[in-house]
This record gives sequence, structure tokens and C-alpha cells, in this order.
Amino acid sequence: MVTGLTVQDAIVRYVTSAEDGRTAGRRPAVTWVPKPRAVRAQERLLTAVDRVSLEVAPGEIVALLGPSGSGKSSLLRAIAGLEPLASGRITWDGSDLARVPVHRRNFGLMFQEPALFPNIDVGANVAYGLHRLPRDRREAVVEEVLDLVGLPGFAGRKVTELSGGQAQRVALARSLAPRPRLMLLDEPLSALDRGLRERLVDVLGEVLRATGTPAVHVTHDQDEAFALADRVAVLAEGRLLQIGTPAQLWHRPASMEVAQFLGYGTVLTPEDAAALGVADLDADASVGLGPASLIQDAAGAALPVVTQSVRRGYVSVRLRLPSGQLAELRVPDKIDAAVVGVRINRDAVALVADA
Repeated sequence: MVTGLTVQDAIVRYVTSAEDGRTAGRRPAVTWVPKPRAVRAQERLLTAVDRVSLEVAPGEIVALLGPSGSGKSSLLRAIAGLEPLASGRITWDGSDLARVPVHRRNFGLMFQEPALFPNIDVGANVAYGLHRLPRDRREAVVEEVLDLVGLPGFAGRKVTELSGGQAQRVALARSLAPRPRLMLLDEPLSALDRGLRERLVDVLGEVLRATGTPAVHVTHDQDEAFALADRVAVLAEGRLLQIGTPAQLWHRPASMEVAQFLGYGTVLTPEDAAALGVADLDADASVGLGPASLIQDAAGAALPVVTQSVRRGYVSVRLRLPSGQLAELRVPDKIDAAVVGVRINRDAVALVADA
């Protein structure tokens, strides 16, 4: 028996202005109901999600990773029931959700904005979805989920007194209180500063795994996706390019498109691979270099320094490879030399099959 979420050949389309590509209406064009009107001459159909298939097993966290416009939020909204499919199926435990409205899917939703009610306290916000529970049980559930997200004793606190991170924790508690069978998270941490975002990624992962709640998490941040998810689905222009564990994606990207998105900007030529001593890695794949692929080593290959730029916590040194390509070396301080010795960290390279 199929369990959990299954998305099969999902397509989501929008009617857009032919001039600027912006959506002319809120709802996608739907092909399985009678069209309300013909697409006007100044409009066109935009495919936001193009035959995407994936599964989310019980207890699994899957991240949808991609740049802006890749279709990840449109796919999440289709799973939630907020956008109809133009084609394909979305099922839960094998049952088709096409005619199941949003409020009956029992999916928790969390977005970039906490969307808390400012006129009621934290406890009342968290209890908002618990109207079916007896009144004497609601308070216990509220305290339970607030403690779970690290906010014990906050039930009586005013929403206007919360920090951004606390507000998102309350939003998470509110989503979890009704015990959803699936959590849908649309970049809930993207508005927070990096330090707070990194801390809340850990909290989010701990809470979802402690409750055994499966989740689909939309993000454009690779570090966030890799830290949180059991598997990551990389999307671009509505297409699913690859899905796998963080280790699979990092070490074996399925294409140059995936490799470059993940930061492997340089692919070694046979001449480069021989000079750096990695010609033996894989005869059927090319070696992609990422930010941590090169290590300074006086006994390694001598490469000319092209530029040096100070970043947060490191210096980015651009080196010229034998083929003429540039590659990055990260070091603590600027290098006072025209040439530097380097070797490859074999655990920090990608093997790209179709490079």
C-alpha cells in the first residue's frame, strides 16, 4: 500500500501578460474543467510546474530547493490545495486529493510571515485550530507545543511583544497543535537574519522529527535545505532536475545544471585533473570544484594567484588552472605570493556524469 504523499506528473499553469510575464489572474488555467474564457491575444499560458513527480514518506522531510521562479512555491501550493493542477495527481496514502478542499486535507501551513492575530495572546493564537477539542484539553495542548518549540510559559504573552524568531516559533506551534499529517513550509525563515535563521533551522528539524511529522520545505538556501531535509529536490524553471539525499546531490549531481546551482562552478579538464592528481577519480564523470575543494599545500600543484577578496571569515583566492580556467581557494588570510601550492580535498568535489 502506498503511504504518505505522492505527486505524479504534476503540472500547474498560470495565465500571464504576454508583455511582462506577470500573472493576469490569481488562479492557474485548469484544463480538466471547462475553460471560463479563451486566453486573450495579449495573454499567454505560463507553466510554473512541469510534470514533477516525487514522494514524501511518513516522517520524512523533503526540501524543494531552487532559485526564484523555479516553481517550488507553486508546487507546495498545489499540494496544499491552494492551486489546482492542470494535469497530474496528488495523493495521500493512495487517495486522490483533487476534490479534497484545503481545510479537509489536515496539512499544516507555515509561510514567510507568521500571520499571527495581534489582538489575542500567544496561547489563543496557538489554540486557533483546536476548536474541535474540549475547552479543558486545549490549554494542555497549547502548553505542550509551546514547550516543544522552546517557548514555555509564553501562552499569556502579547503577540506585539515577540521578536521575529519568537513569532515564527509561535506560528510553528500553531501549525503543529492540530497534529497535521503533513507540514508545508514556504520559506518560513527567509525574512530572518542569517544567525537566527541557522538556529531556527535546527529547532524546526528537531520539532518535526520529535513529533514524527513529515514535511515539504520550500527554500532557496542550500545550507538550510541540506541541514534540515532527509532528501532535497532541486527545481529549475518548473522542472525537477534531481532528488536525493544531501550527500548524493553534493557528491553526484545529475547534471552540470545541478552542479553549478550547488556551487560547483569549475569543471576540470583532463589537463587540470592530471595536474591536481585526480585523473583517477571516475572515468565516466568529470570533477567539479566547489568552495571547499582546494586546500593550500606547499607540496601540491603550484597555481598562479589572480585575485584575492576578503569575505566574512575567510579570504577568497582566485587561482588559474593549467587550462586557463579559474578556481577558488579559501584561506584564513591573504596570500603574500604570486603562486600558491594546492591539493584537492577529494571529499569536497562533485563527480558530474554528463559534464
